[in-house]
Amino acid sequence: MSKSWSQQPVIGILGGGQLGRMFIEEAARYDVKIDVLDPQPLASCAHLAHAFTVGDFKDYHTVMAWGEDKDIITIEIENVNLEALKALENKGKKVYPQPHVLELIKDKGAQKQFYAQHQIPTAPFVLIDNAQAIQEHLEYLPCMQKLRTGGYDGKGVQPLRGAADLSAAFNAPSVLESWVDFESEIAVMVARNADGQMKTFPAVDMEFNPEANLVEFLFTPSERPQAVISKAETLAIEVAEKMGIVGVLAVEMFVLRDGSVLVNEVAPRPHNSGHHTIECCYTSQYEQHLRAIMNWPLGDTSLIQPAVMVNLLGEKGSQGQVVYDGMQDVLQMPGVYVHLYGKKTTSSFRKMGHVTVMHSSLSTAKEMAREVMQKLKVVGE
Repeated sequence: MSKSWSQQPVIGILGGGQLGRMFIEEAARYDVKIDVLDPQPLASCAHLAHAFTVGDFKDYHTVMAWGEDKDIITIEIENVNLEALKALENKGKKVYPQPHVLELIKDKGAQKQFYAQHQIPTAPFVLIDNAQAIQEHLEYLPCMQKLRTGGYDGKGVQPLRGAADLSAAFNAPSVLESWVDFESEIAVMVARNADGQMKTFPAVDMEFNPEANLVEFLFTPSERPQAVISKAETLAIEVAEKMGIVGVLAVEMFVLRDGSVLVNEVAPRPHNSGHHTIECCYTSQYEQHLRAIMNWPLGDTSLIQPAVMVNLLGEKGSQGQVVYDGMQDVLQMPGVYVHLYGKKTTSSFRKMGHVTVMHSSLSTAKEMAREVMQKLKVVGE
């Protein structure tokens, strides 16, 4: 017998950016009320949320007071007050992803130790406390240095190719990660609900803007060999299961030249790697996150049509009130879906929106996506 449908609980989101904005759009279809906490009164979510509270999600007392009347609390950014979330969880609030998962993922060093402990393949690494400690681990050069905490959207990560780069090394607790000679990067979104049901979305291939270290294009379905895709999906499920996460998890991986797959990093929330699912999958990553934290049956993640996602980044060197040059031209293209994040000002490489291009042929979708990139420019005035 089907479970009856009753009044839905109030969900609180810590963070009012574009991820929360797209989550709210999906939640509205189920008449689920969303309350957002964010320090910026003009955050992307502000005019869409049922309730919007201006406040610091990194402040213990602010989060505790705000969370008192919420049934379920989730996040769209990891940099929140964990002690408050632990206290709210101890008071019986449902907090997803769980505070222990957030605590693990906020610290890239703890992440790497988790992978090693659970025999999850990842690049060789060593943890250091400061820049001076690199001298004791020169065998790792060339390597990537990643700040243990605080990095986001390509920040807090830099290559150390040799001794000449050491003067610019981060002088803070970091991970030194051996340089991986990878062929490509692949990502899998996976969801898990409280009953332990799990589903993956079709894998995506990623192409990065080399200067900003941000994803520029995502392509789905992945064009890697099926054996590689199966390894990536299996790894994503393994990571989510061993973490015990409730919600969606983005798992970014390296594909090596011998076909092996290494976990790079994860994000415990809806993610840039899944924006395209809004149009090109039967269930979007945002609806799936809602289903997972509500402990509903997870939705069908099958691909409706091949797709390419284009990140709309602020033009290098441009800042000020945002203008979208070329929008009229892009809107005339069939199979093109534009998402703007409601940010009033732009700056170099700021994420301002994304465009999903769908076509029965992935190669044609790629051509159209590059045309979108050429035509649509995000500039300031």
